[in-house]
Amino acid sequence: MDKPTLLEFPCEFPIKAMGRMGAEFPDLVLALIREYAPEVTPDDLRSSASRNGNYQSVTITINASSRSQLNNIYRSLTACEAVLMAL
Repeated sequence: MDKPTLLEFPCEFPIKAMGRMGAEFPDLVLALIREYAPEVTPDDLRSSASRNGNYQSVTITINASSRSQLNNIYRSLTACEAVLMAL
């Protein structure tokens, strides 16, 4: 059972991951999130580079169905060595 939360599910929820610049990073983040939110597509992804071009952030907005779904996504992202930070 999920713990109480201020979020009301289902809801749109943006997930941001940051990592080193690389063409494969956005696809990696998308694949990790799709394990728990299979409905997301590349159209749901936004990517931006850091000022010096060394890092990039990827934001994917999902239709979150539960707190446990979000917890699983964040566990998956933080377990990945290529992901330096997940918000």
